[in-house]
Amino acid sequence: MTQWVKACDADDIEEEDVIRFDHEGRTFAIYRSPDGEFFATDGLCTHKQVHLADGLVMDEIIECPKHNGRFDYQTGEAKGAPVCVALITYPVKVENGTVFIELA
Repeated sequence: MTQWVKACDADDIEEEDVIRFDHEGRTFAIYRSPDGEFFATDGLCTHKQVHLADGLVMDEIIECPKHNGRFDYQTGEAKGAPVCVALITYPVKVENGTVFIELA
């Protein structure tokens, strides 16, 4: 069964930035693109399990702070070594200034 979970307020994330969101023992990363859209992925790098919220966001790319591996946060695709396993992405919606992610 899927559910929509409140992750944060839209104002909590600057454009072209990322924040960490923890829910029921899992860590997620919530992104705001340069054009104001919101996205969500697993919050840990698939290479060494480092928190992506400590990384650098550039356009649609999140760069891991540990080894500089890169992912497309819109699709989860691994875009640069040493990462080779994609991130899981989650549907996002914004209602009345609140960002929700859909979890299974």
